Amino acid sequence: MNEHLNFDCFLGKRIHLGVCGSIAAYKSLDLLRMYRKAGIEVSVTLTDGAQEFIRGLSFEALGAFKVWERMFPTMDDTFGHLEPGQAADAMVVVPATASVLARMAHGLADDMLSCQALAFSGRKLVAPAMNPAMWDAPATRDNCRVLAERGVEFVGPDCGDVACGDHGKGRMAPLESIYAAGLRAVAPKDMAGRHVLITLGPTREKWDAVRFWSNPSSGLMGACIAMAAWLRGAKVTVVSGPVNWWFPDDVSVIKVGSAQEMFDACMSVWPECSTGCFTAAVADFKPIPHGAGKFKKDGNVSLKVEFDTNPDILKTVGSMKRDDQQLIGFAAETSNIQESAQGKLERKNLDLIIANPINLPGAGFESSTNSVYVLDRAGRSEEWPNLPKTEIAWRIWDHLLLN
Repeated sequence: MNEHLNFDCFLGKRIHLGVCGSIAAYKSLDLLRMYRKAGIEVSVTLTDGAQEFIRGLSFEALGAFKVWERMFPTMDDTFGHLEPGQAADAMVVVPATASVLARMAHGLADDMLSCQALAFSGRKLVAPAMNPAMWDAPATRDNCRVLAERGVEFVGPDCGDVACGDHGKGRMAPLESIYAAGLRAVAPKDMAGRHVLITLGPTREKWDAVRFWSNPSSGLMGACIAMAAWLRGAKVTVVSGPVNWWFPDDVSVIKVGSAQEMFDACMSVWPECSTGCFTAAVADFKPIPHGAGKFKKDGNVSLKVEFDTNPDILKTVGSMKRDDQQLIGFAAETSNIQESAQGKLERKNLDLIIANPINLPGAGFESSTNSVYVLDRAGRSEEWPNLPKTEIAWRIWDHLLLN
């Protein structure tokens, strides 16, 4: 799983999984593992069709509780059809067959899962999986329209090859999409109404046709911050250097290469945003291009490269910042962490700055963890020990929201 999805701050939350009869049913076991790793309690109901592919014992072995397989269980669980609605924060039906979508749309209650769905008043997500002809059938389209009008959220389906060999729309969405949607369903929505701009990754400054000046930033910290904001209900725009991170479809991603391209993208988006978090490791200088072709040694034993300055994105954005906007900056440092952070906070008109030592083990570039010094505009400061970058990201938004 992508590192920027490894959030484990959902202790006390519960998701109810509904598993239906499809070859994709086995993937729900991986989804269960992912939710349990995030600290989420998971209960499961398997339809009769699902049990032709997989049994409840597999889910129990991976930590699911409770697991229902039949409509009329033992005497000590008489009201199992009501329990998910009373205990779970969200219901995720994956894979969702045409049959279960029809049952949900028409309010049928002739098996355990349809009973539970009918009695469930919380957020419901469905991840359809079926043959493209079944997905395109007018009855299925009508059922999906009815469910969407009632607030049921759809994840997928995708277009691709399906089990029978046909190709088209009906393939179950990737697990990362379903997983992220489930996390968002149970996350707090304290960032709803915000439009957040996040920069991430390195920039590449070309010198000749094949060479560039850059740095080893992976963009992981920014990807974690973007996902944390999205999970908490924000509208998110990412301006990304030349790295590749998966984001949900409703996260807008603008791909750039150079610092000038990143500057231009930020200038076009920032006026409509309420919050900015600038994690990108932008090159302060750029080589003056050698030419359109590839430089060759041709007997030369030394090389001189001249540099020019790049635009200061964070300082420019800070100078444009309105009273209704908030701005977060990052400072990658090797010494004088606190002094450097204080100076950058003031010079660039920031509300919050995150300074991290890039020369310590387990911190900085290409690391899954980070150690940071946090300073805000009111003078409050904190030092956070070595933590996963997902947790750092979550704490950053917690800190900003307290301002």
